[in-house]
Amino acid sequence: MKVGILGSGPVGHALAKGFLDLGHAVMLASRSPEKLEEWRREAGSRASTGMPGDAAVWGDLVVLAVKGEAAEEAVRKAPPEALAGKTVIDTTNPIAPVPPEDGVLKFFTTLEDSLMERLQRLAPDARFVKAFSCVGSALMVHPALPGGKPTMFICGNDGPAKAEVGDILDAFGWEVEDLGSAVAARAIEPLCILWCIPGFLRNDWKRAYRVMRPEG
Repeated sequence: MKVGILGSGPVGHALAKGFLDLGHAVMLASRSPEKLEEWRREAGSRASTGMPGDAAVWGDLVVLAVKGEAAEEAVRKAPPEALAGKTVIDTTNPIAPVPPEDGVLKFFTTLEDSLMERLQRLAPDARFVKAFSCVGSALMVHPALPGGKPTMFICGNDGPAKAEVGDILDAFGWEVEDLGSAVAARAIEPLCILWCIPGFLRNDWKRAYRVMRPEG
């Protein structure tokens, strides 16, 4: 599979390595792809770089791994027709560009309209799946934590797309909790706020959520 990753920050790099380790080809995209040349050389023959639009067109699967405040612009410039029919993993959170208050991040969305819903409206034919938004980049692939596999919460309007992302998450070492349609992103995205509080207050970043149920 060809995976186009829009965004070359820590999330983009972490997921690029994960997909390459699974044997997929990866194009890591940036508005300045020449800055990724060292990464391309070190990542091997299945790695390439390009502009975000290049990666959106090239990829069989697309990962949106930009800052939340840049996500809508990234989808507009993809362009949306390049995403039509493709599974798009949305890792973004609508974090406002202001400091946290007592460790609590501020969002530029409300609980009545998530960032992923905005993105889905911009590219209605894309198959968005929210994932990787409730954990830090260091734990996105094969999280080394005691007590069993952690849980990744996902949502989206397309069942086959969620199944595809579920297989990826399983290969990356996660259990999957499917919370339904894109509307559920209104609940999933704020988990980022909760996850970050101990990090900001106590520098405690090595954590993940886990859903636990009674046996039987």
